[in-house]
Amino acid sequence: MKKFALTAAAAAAALAVTGTAHAGSSEGKIQVKVLATAVLPDGKIDFNKSVINAGILNGTNDTRANDNVVPTVAIEYFFMDNFSVETICCLTGHHVSLTGTPSAEHLIDHVLVLPATLTIKAHLPLGVVKPYIGAGITEFFFLGERGGSDIPGIDAKLDNTFGGVVQAGVDIPVNENGMSVSLDAKRYFVRPRSHFYSGGVEVISAEHKLDPWVLSAGVAYRF
Repeated sequence: MKKFALTAAAAAAALAVTGTAHAGSSEGKIQVKVLATAVLPDGKIDFNKSVINAGILNGTNDTRANDNVVPTVAIEYFFMDNFSVETICCLTGHHVSLTGTPSAEHLIDHVLVLPATLTIKAHLPLGVVKPYIGAGITEFFFLGERGGSDIPGIDAKLDNTFGGVVQAGVDIPVNENGMSVSLDAKRYFVRPRSHFYSGGVEVISAEHKLDPWVLSAGVAYRF
């Protein structure tokens, strides 16, 4: 939480400087948000999907991905008064653990996730406070996978994966020049497939319920 608060404070300071340099408008077509974002994935194996198992996993095993906090930039275009499209830019790093017996704190030591996301948002005209809901599509790009140090000789690969996303949030104006405080919650529905190799031979292939919650807080500037 301390990391989340510090990132949000830095984002607010950066956007405040931008706001003083350009004239904004609460009715502008473009809105830029600088946010601190908590990425909270699940990562459990979907046992209804096929798993190649060379005597490595058993009924006690499952996987989980760690949480992370990262800075995020969102860019939004209002094509109608109460409707907009939004895309986000962030890069979040995670590791994957194996639970049960055997267990491993680092089944995957490191993977970067680029969640290319596009949503359509409906803004509810409720006066000064401006709540919204939205839905859209996403493509998760996985970069730089490294097999876990707890299981030497294992290489890992995650497939880029298409999915859906829903969101809800609120923009709270702080002045008439386009500045707002923004709170946002997204739920992604993404089921990537992992591949683990030993000596070039695939020994495990599993589908994972990644399905992260992505919670953001920061500042917005509309112009």
